[in-house]
Amino acid sequence: MKKIHCAERPDWKQTAENLGFLFHTIDNEPYWDESAYYQFSLKQIENDLEDPTTEIHGMCMDLVARVVQSEELLERLSIPAPFFDMVRTSWLEGHPHLYGRMDFSYNGTGPAKLLELNYDTPTSLYEAAAFQWGWLEQCIERGLLPKHADQFNSIDTKLHQAFAQLQLKQPFYFASMKDSVEDKGTTDYLRLVAEKVGIESRHIDIEDIGLTSDGRFVDLEDRWIPHLFKLHAWEFIFHEPFGAAIAQSDTQFFEPAWKSIISNKGILPLLWEFNKGHPNLLAAYLDTEPGKAVPKGWVRKPFFSREGANIELQTADGLIVKEDGPYTDAPFILQEFAPLPQFGDSFTLIGSWVIGDQAAGIGVREDNSLITKDSSRFLPHLILD
Repeated sequence: MKKIHCAERPDWKQTAENLGFLFHTIDNEPYWDESAYYQFSLKQIENDLEDPTTEIHGMCMDLVARVVQSEELLERLSIPAPFFDMVRTSWLEGHPHLYGRMDFSYNGTGPAKLLELNYDTPTSLYEAAAFQWGWLEQCIERGLLPKHADQFNSIDTKLHQAFAQLQLKQPFYFASMKDSVEDKGTTDYLRLVAEKVGIESRHIDIEDIGLTSDGRFVDLEDRWIPHLFKLHAWEFIFHEPFGAAIAQSDTQFFEPAWKSIISNKGILPLLWEFNKGHPNLLAAYLDTEPGKAVPKGWVRKPFFSREGANIELQTADGLIVKEDGPYTDAPFILQEFAPLPQFGDSFTLIGSWVIGDQAAGIGVREDNSLITKDSSRFLPHLILD
């Protein structure tokens, strides 16, 4: 695993905007960064990232099957009791899912260590699936990279397969919050994939979804929403007015409600509890004293934190790093600290994608901190032996 500095394509910004990748720069800071790329060997990809992703995904599915049958475990994950049946039913009826992302600390030698599971509303999908693949192809065409360079990236192909298997005959709505350019870009990409396999798709802002007196979700023209992909987390929906109507509605939700089990950090202690000592897992426990200082060599995380918010860590040599944020009232976990590798002045995180039930590719993000935040940068990668 190497970080290789390289020349940017002079026209990459125009290319991004032509493709609808409008969040390549956020708050005047680069988000997409092709001034360097990460180079992996095929062995590193297959043995240290792809295989563990497949194995951990299987462990997660086994754990969901266990959790839905236990009110005690559902409570441990802070899923509200009125939604137990809905979550359980969505699993037992086999409601289909599309994607998820695991975040790993990995420095080029195994084992990669699982930091988090992002299985409900993971971001960076478009840039991982499509834009970094376009970068690779164009750089090879222009002679900037060797012709035999490859990439661990079948995300787009597997997404097409996953949508095709749904065999939907009615319109599929894709929803994101009005004020998020990034979320709209992600849902627009998923819409495009759906259209390519023959599914009629429509966009709707989450704020514009209506509910009829007989419990049907509708769009602004009072048309029924039969299938809805919502880039909006279940832990929010559980506490919103329309949430209570979902179980009795006739709308199929993506991601399904059972994803709430593996999209909060409370799952990490359970994964450890049932798979203790697994080489890709970090020791993790419910934090029963969140007011105390974080011990050396540990990280404190809220169940529902996003983009590094409210995470605090202390390294083995006593360095304390923490991020403020709004997630102050959720339960917390303590997780063994696995430092991100440092390349120059950046710390590097690997996001490994699962599409359907298959490991499908990776995305690499960098930050200037041991905590990866919403200010992180996305860099492309390639495989070169």
